[in-house]
Amino acid sequence: MTTRQPLSRLRKTYLALAVIGAVVPGAYFAAWFAQNGLSLGDLFQAWRANLATRGATLDLLLAGVTLTVWIIAETSVRRNWSALWAIPATFLVGVSCGLPLYLFLRTRPI
Repeated sequence: MTTRQPLSRLRKTYLALAVIGAVVPGAYFAAWFAQNGLSLGDLFQAWRANLATRGATLDLLLAGVTLTVWIIAETSVRRNWSALWAIPATFLVGVSCGLPLYLFLRTRPI
């Protein structure tokens, strides 16, 4: 029988940031879909609406790809396979959820 260690303050912070990183942007997406319908094509078009949104979209995409490379590289060395859950979180929810989730999973006691 193993005993569970309580979460450290740092791990609690990472977990809270992952939840906030999912909820806050998700609320904006929900509001956008409520106004514009469930059209992903329209959403992708909105991401290319002007140079500022295009730049922000590409910035987040590159951050997500970079985070994914880091996750794969570290997971292959550390063998912390549960950390791979941060990859779908990054691309299905966002970098603001995926990065703190990865840090939460990465800092678990081994």
